[in-house]
Amino acid sequence: MSRAYAGKNIVVGVTGSIAAFKVAGWVSTLAKAEAQVSVVMTSAAQKFVTPLTFSSLSGTQTHTGMFDNESDEWMAHINLGREADLVIIAPASAETIARLAHGMSSDLLSTTVLATRAPIYICPAMNTRMFEHPATRENIAKLAGYGYQVIEPGVGMMACKEEGQGRLPEWEDVDEIFQRALTVHDLAGKKILVTAGPTREPIDPARFLSNRSSGKMGFSLAKAAFRRGAEVTLVAGPANLSTPVGVQRVNVQTAREMHDAVMKYADAADIVIKSAAVADYRAKSVYGEKVKKEKIGESLELERNPDILLELGKRKKKGQLLIGFAAESTRLEEEGKRKLEAKNLDMIAVNNINSDSTGFEVDSNQLLLITHESSEKLPFASKDRTADLLLNKVLELMQ
Repeated sequence: MSRAYAGKNIVVGVTGSIAAFKVAGWVSTLAKAEAQVSVVMTSAAQKFVTPLTFSSLSGTQTHTGMFDNESDEWMAHINLGREADLVIIAPASAETIARLAHGMSSDLLSTTVLATRAPIYICPAMNTRMFEHPATRENIAKLAGYGYQVIEPGVGMMACKEEGQGRLPEWEDVDEIFQRALTVHDLAGKKILVTAGPTREPIDPARFLSNRSSGKMGFSLAKAAFRRGAEVTLVAGPANLSTPVGVQRVNVQTAREMHDAVMKYADAADIVIKSAAVADYRAKSVYGEKVKKEKIGESLELERNPDILLELGKRKKKGQLLIGFAAESTRLEEEGKRKLEAKNLDMIAVNNINSDSTGFEVDSNQLLLITHESSEKLPFASKDRTADLLLNKVLELMQ
């Protein structure tokens, strides 16, 4: 679970849409991530989900009106807006969008929005025809002009049995966007190139040479860098992972394809983090048809792939940071220092692949970070947390 939400005051405005029930899951997730969640429901929203449901999930009282009888509610719109770190309106109905676009303040949610200085994210959810109506599109454009962030709804089957755009996004689609809004953008203005995953070197249409890399560490680095404000390009070998939100993904298969893609984007990058596990060798001859096992010999002739990291070190421009990864099973520090010098790196992250909890295909890691000045063993943590710790070290190098 990300630390971005911990201790943050998040206002969730729920409006009149059948998708309100999905937001109950969002509130539960935020509360489990240790956010302080305040739910504000419009009267229409209460026709779909009860305030008690949200109170139970958030652990706090649900706010339902401007003039509730509770003694602490008489200035709720000011207090909620003033204390908020983030305001999320989900689902945002066409009526609520129209109210906000015209600065109306006739209910608790709209007055809270007017009173806050926190980032505001609007998640429309409605019938496709309503979403596509010129009035709705004009209102959404006005909200964007006010600086509100409007998240485009998904496409699919609606509750009304029509298909089109208007579905509330899934939590996985908005999670990184909200985390980015709550994270210090200490990498703003930086272009970061990350490589991830294995490569596959074909032998014939059925067989290839590869390794056990899952790409999880590289994808975590791409997510963390985007969250911290960077413009991120991710060159990924075959990995069964979803593209991180906000990240440009370039898919490759072979080492030579990865070489070409990396060289294409490297010159424009301020920081290059090469975490991919690239095959050192490829088959010298690749067969166009599957080779029958009766015809397979006892040896396979190989030829060396280009050393991408070595070439990056030779081409490194002034001011560019180059970080490599090394998967090692013995003499971690010794091998790391050797590669750091041999490949002209600014830092190398050494990964112990002998451990069941820090090697390939797992969600945790413990890296040894080596620079020309120091060696530092990071604490054992999730790969998402490890990515942030590594980027902290990158910031130190930048300074």
